[in-house]
Amino acid sequence: MSQANSKSYIYQSIAQSMVDHDIDTMFGLMGDANLFMVDHFVRHCGGTFIPAAIEGSSVLMALAYAKVSGKVGIATVTHGPALTNCTTALVEGVRARMPMVLLAGDTPAANPQNLQNIDQRELIKTTGAGFTQLRAPETVTQDIAQAIYRTQTENRPIVVNMPADFMWQELAHKSVKLPVFNTPNLVPKGDDFDNAIGMIASAKRPVILAGSGAINAKDNLVQLADRLEAPLATTLKAKGLFSDQPYNMDIFGTLSTNAAYDLIAKSDCIICFGTSLHHFTTDKGKLVDGKRVIQINNEPTEIGKNHHPTVGLTADARLTAENIIYWLNEAEVPASGFTLDLEPFSLHRHAPAKRQMASASHVDYIYALERLEESLPKQRILTSDGGRFMTEVWCRVSVPCPRYFLNTAHFGSIGLGLQEAIGASFANTDLPVVMFTGDGGFMMGGINEFNTAVRMNSDLIVIVANDSAYGAEHIQFIDRQMDPSLAMFSWPSFAEVATTLGGEGIEVASVDDLEIAMTAIQKRSKPLLIELKLDPNDVPRMRL
Repeated sequence: MSQANSKSYIYQSIAQSMVDHDIDTMFGLMGDANLFMVDHFVRHCGGTFIPAAIEGSSVLMALAYAKVSGKVGIATVTHGPALTNCTTALVEGVRARMPMVLLAGDTPAANPQNLQNIDQRELIKTTGAGFTQLRAPETVTQDIAQAIYRTQTENRPIVVNMPADFMWQELAHKSVKLPVFNTPNLVPKGDDFDNAIGMIASAKRPVILAGSGAINAKDNLVQLADRLEAPLATTLKAKGLFSDQPYNMDIFGTLSTNAAYDLIAKSDCIICFGTSLHHFTTDKGKLVDGKRVIQINNEPTEIGKNHHPTVGLTADARLTAENIIYWLNEAEVPASGFTLDLEPFSLHRHAPAKRQMASASHVDYIYALERLEESLPKQRILTSDGGRFMTEVWCRVSVPCPRYFLNTAHFGSIGLGLQEAIGASFANTDLPVVMFTGDGGFMMGGINEFNTAVRMNSDLIVIVANDSAYGAEHIQFIDRQMDPSLAMFSWPSFAEVATTLGGEGIEVASVDDLEIAMTAIQKRSKPLLIELKLDPNDVPRMRL
């Protein structure tokens, strides 16, 4: 804490607290409970404010900004319906375990008949996000600092409740910044660790699996893989972690290539770092049943959450990998030799497209993805919306590293991807953002914010997989030999909409159109939307 400054209003103190925490970017929508704070943040604190078209978008933007930049994401909205518009985005953030702080206004306590009054604490509780109430003028900076500390240690969104009648009260601003204690210190030891070493030492076909909790331990896991001569794989959240390694299998589970899936099936020991072993990862247990599974996670609640391992270690991924290597060397345990007969850089290659056109006026989706993978900038941020198109994107479109991969399917919602793409574009990486969405997802959320990308001059490439249907529902009707027409839609031309909103839109209904789109990617000067016209009866099924 620093010494007290001169008198200021609470709205000024909240804005200054952002500066005290080195926060220079804020996403949001202004209303009567937060407009003065936003104004002070921009005009007097030198901050950048990105106005969204709908309140929930600002939360998604802040979540993506936080992941890509490594900073705390900040969003702000006013009260009542503004906050209810944020609930889906908050649940997405909670499920994704992504940190951000939402500065939410609240109606004056003295006016319970306010049209926008709602019990905001109870609303936020249903989302799983944390809640911090501004208690009194003299505690404002402490309350803000506590919220920013909590989001970094709890890895979930924290909502700060700001009563509108507080804003013009005076206080003496005090700079408060709480240090975050997150240095890894969980060193594996004891009988469980000894048992794990024994299993690893005797394994003939070990596999190393890394989840999002092990991203910072990449070098150590690669060293362990080299020591064991074991192939490497990741969960979806850690996609791209081992893309530069010769025996990288890419995603482990239902999204694996056929070659990787067969190799995993042959393995006898899976050493899992920083993953909760979701049933998509284990293919509902098929890939781990009958094998020795060693699960290392620094959060004990994640061990055994979805699959009970043979041995569970509550420990840091990096320190555990280092210790395993040390004891293998001490015991002079020979390498497994599991990778000796494998062809380098072959395990993560999915089957290529068999054709270019699906039918008249429809391109083949797999072929289009392959051409996009070839033509899109290699150094990029990849964002995906929800929908039946997404699993092929995850399998066939690469990312430089997990930090630059944003998956918005944690809550099973669609219509969240474009908002996160915009947030990522402000993370000061100078990288273009590539976003894949479906037609339904774009109509639900993307169309609201495409003009935001135009207004903010984002380097954004949006690919809309347009099968003129809500795909998951269409498939269910077809599978039961029922009429799918209720799940089908005659949308407007998304390419024309994008152009009308100030960007550039290209409709792709042929191979020639696709090549025109590839050229446009290289020459883009504004947000670009590529609309892939797909046959709803010829889109690959989801791999989940």
